[in-house]
Formats: sequence, C-alpha cells, structure tokens
Amino acid sequence: MDDYEGLPEGSSALSHMVAGTCAGIMEHSITYPIDCVKTRLQCLRPPSGQRYVSLTDGLCHLVRNEGLLRSFRGIGAVVCGAGPAHALYFGLYEHMKSLLIPHTYFGSKSNHVSHALSGVCATVVHDAVMTPADAIKQRLQMFNSPYHNSWDCLRRVLETEGPGSLYRAYFAQLSTNVPFQCIHFVSYECLQSKLNPSKEYLPWTHIVSGGLAGSTAAAITTPMDVCKTVLNTQTHTNRGCCSVGLHREVGYKPSKTVIRNAFTALRVVLQTQGIRGLFLGINARVVTTLPGSAISWSVYEYFKWVLSHRGVETQGTSSTPTVVAMESTSNVDSHSYR
Repeated sequence: MDDYEGLPEGSSALSHMVAGTCAGIMEHSITYPIDCVKTRLQCLRPPSGQRYVSLTDGLCHLVRNEGLLRSFRGIGAVVCGAGPAHALYFGLYEHMKSLLIPHTYFGSKSNHVSHALSGVCATVVHDAVMTPADAIKQRLQMFNSPYHNSWDCLRRVLETEGPGSLYRAYFAQLSTNVPFQCIHFVSYECLQSKLNPSKEYLPWTHIVSGGLAGSTAAAITTPMDVCKTVLNTQTHTNRGCCSVGLHREVGYKPSKTVIRNAFTALRVVLQTQGIRGLFLGINARVVTTLPGSAISWSVYEYFKWVLSHRGVETQGTSSTPTVVAMESTSNVDSHSYR
C-alpha cells in the first residue's frame, strides 16, 4: 500500500486541507492576468476592445489600455472560492486514496486506478464550490464589464437571473475537470515515481511533475473549457451576438439567445467557428496551467512537509530530540519526507 507521503499516521484531514488552501490561492493569484486573457480569447464574438490575436497580444493590450490592476478584476471571488474548494479537493483526494488503495493494488501498477478515482471524487466536490466563483470571475474579466466588483456581480446576477445561472456551467466544468484531473493526477504520480522514487521532499521534482502533468491535461481538455467560458460570458456578449446576426446563424430568435447547457454551447461554437473554435485560448490555458500546477503542487508538498515535521515533533517527549522522534516513526510511514 502506498502510504501518504509526508504526514505521520493519524494526521487529520485538516492538515491536507490547510496545505490545499494555501496551494489553491497562490496558484490562482499568480497566474490570474493570463487567465483573464484566456477568458477574453474564448468568448463568442468579443467586442472590438478584446479581439486579441494571441496571448502575448492580449496581455500587451490589456496592460497598455486598461492597466495591470484591471487584469485582476474578479480575483476576490476566486480567492473566496479557491480556498475552501482546494481544501476540500486535496483533503478528499487523500482521504479517498487511503480508502481505495487497499482495493486497487495490482503489484507494480498499484495505484493508478485509485489516483484517478480519487481525483474524480475530489473534482466533483471542488467544482460545486468553484463553479459560482468562476461564473462571477469570468463576467468581471470581460472587457467593459458592467459590474463594479465580485459582490456587485453576485448580487445583480441573483436578482436578475437567479441562483441557477451561477451553476449553468457546472456540467461543462465537470466535463473539463474530471478528465483533466484524471490525466493530471495519474501523470503527476507517474512522473513522481520516476523522478522521486524515494518519496522525499524534493522541490524541483514537484515543480517539474506538476507543471508537465498540468499542461498536458490542460491542452487535452481545452474544448470543454471553451464551452464553459461561453456559458459564463454569454450575457455580456448577447447584445453583440444579436447585432451581427449570430442568433440567426445558430437558429435562435433574439429573445432566446441564452445558451443553457454545455451541449448547446458546443454546437454553437462548432457552427460559428468550426473545430478551431474549440481550441481558442489553448496557449493561454497551457501557459496558465503549467506554472499554476507547478506552484500548486510544490506549495502543497511543501506544506505537507512542514506539517509532517511539526506532527512528528509532537510525538516525542520534550527531552527527546526531533531526530529521534523522526526515526521512531520511520516504521510507521516508510515514505516520510526527510
């Protein structure tokens, strides 16, 4: 059985949740401007102020015309959502892994099944928290967004569209994130087994493994991410869609231009922009996810390491050196960080 690396036996899920919270907030905050450009690249019929040719072009236009601070609009919603979402995500992932590993051990290929299933379970709960936060975030990221801040956006959306509109993209987000996390977790664990077989705390291995695993998963799942963006930003672009006849192009009347589910979003993107439209923003998505995933995993593993040392120290008496306490637990967790 693959013991949980880094935390001593008996550690509560709170330790995983604290590490996950710190990882999630840092991941989203550091890469937020790139995510803003990705949102604008993926929306249907963007206004002239956000018609970018590429990620670099988008970043230059955004900073030059709107200022760097503008690229952080909506980050409040992300921080409020990412904290609890990532706490539940990592905590549930580790809990499910501990439950599933004894039943999915197949010799040398022991844990790929448990990693994938644990990732799916964690993602379902994570997305239930993050979907409303993403809906608010992406509305605020749009060019000339009518909302003043995250709270104003939430209040006005609830008043005019109801709470269901915040979860309109939930299925699209699950369709993006479930395969993403399966690919992501399995790739990360595979890379770790090659780069860090001793399961020690080696920062560079977590950075490389996390970055490569995340960017690969991001590229593969871009089409459903485009659908999610279309669902979340459509109210901001509906006026433009009607003015250029997009409603006739996709078979809708002007009064019924709301795209209500992921399947309709997929059809609209294919009809209006073809296969190429499904991969809009792929470079921005990969560039966002690569450092974001590397940061998330490295910060998460770091806090696991810190918490494991703190937990190990409390197991010894006040007169017992930390080294002795650590050695005394080596028979409990053969993969403890050193």
